[in-house]
Amino acid sequence: MRVKVNGVEHQVDAPPMSRLLDVLREDLRLTGVKEGCGEGECGACSVLIDGELVNSCLVPVLQCDGASIVTIEGVAHDGKLHALQQAFLDFGGAQCGICTPGMILAAMTLLERHPHPTLEQVKEGLAGNLCRCTGYMRIFEAVVHAVKA
Repeated sequence: MRVKVNGVEHQVDAPPMSRLLDVLREDLRLTGVKEGCGEGECGACSVLIDGELVNSCLVPVLQCDGASIVTIEGVAHDGKLHALQQAFLDFGGAQCGICTPGMILAAMTLLERHPHPTLEQVKEGLAGNLCRCTGYMRIFEAVVHAVKA
């Protein structure tokens, strides 16, 4: 199978029903993709496939043949953090780091749909991502601040 991950073409030699999560972490060494629950409930393994936010623990790699995938490693450009990444750092939205990659990708998806979201839209846009460290308010603040930046 061929996939483009973070703008780089890869030939993937994995069993077709392997989870995309495992292929990204083990074969391509993109460990920013985290495994939380392994059941599609927590959002820690979120990636963008052809622009759509998905839980990579639920996607067989076969479904990604020819797709373009973005992981958290592909968010920063030219050594400069994305505004969301910087806001998560500045506002304490990143603590243990397990949920952070999925939260940032979910927030990116939200901001593409709603460039100036209300707090309710931020909460709804991040609802598929669980965090046990921050209590969510710092994450919400980070997203709102990133919009202003």
